[in-house]
Amino acid sequence: MMPSLPDRHSLEALRAWDTPTICNALEIVVPARRAIGFTRRPLVACFPEMKPVVAFARTAMIRSREPHPRDRESANRIRLGYYEHIAAEPLPSLAVIQDIDAPDTGFGAFWGEVQTHVHKGLGCTGVITDGSVRDLDAMASGFFVLAGSIMPSHAHVHLVEFGGTVTVGGMVVSPNDIIHADRHGAVVIPPEAVGKIPEAIDLLTRREKVLIEASKQPGFSVDRLRQAYREQDEIH
Repeated sequence: MMPSLPDRHSLEALRAWDTPTICNALEIVVPARRAIGFTRRPLVACFPEMKPVVAFARTAMIRSREPHPRDRESANRIRLGYYEHIAAEPLPSLAVIQDIDAPDTGFGAFWGEVQTHVHKGLGCTGVITDGSVRDLDAMASGFFVLAGSIMPSHAHVHLVEFGGTVTVGGMVVSPNDIIHADRHGAVVIPPEAVGKIPEAIDLLTRREKVLIEASKQPGFSVDRLRQAYREQDEIH
């Protein structure tokens, strides 16, 4: 039986922590995911001062090197189908878009002024893509952007397909996966782990505090560090 999806309040609560902290917590809550489920390649945080986002993934693949092979009617059909995918429950959504134009990934930008405003209006909080973005000064306010590159042109950019499994920055994502993302990158959170993360973070914080506080004291030494590690091991 599939676990039920967490509510908005539970997701919103996770925005209090950055993505590295969420990754640390998942190592405790879901040990088997210690080395999977997160971005493993650098991405550009276009607005690094933004708070983390936590939302349900909506996926698609794009390319821009060559013109769209479809006629206008079929192109419009896939485009509107994609927007329905973005706007579907559960919300809020987060676009996770794979550019399949390798080795010219990011040749043309799908994301800019128009797309960020349209997506935001449909309940989408942001985008994670290995493709490119543009129009940084004109993007929708508060729209989260983590991208592979910044480019000036959209070239022949078009949707290839949507609603399938994609890989962005080494992170494998399927529709409705729960994503936590900030300027460091992104991670997939299993639904059953959401409610356990705050307690895991509290444990980690108390353990780390022992080392941090010890290191700030005058005369800090390896002997004092050894003692701090012993004290840390007693925290459960």
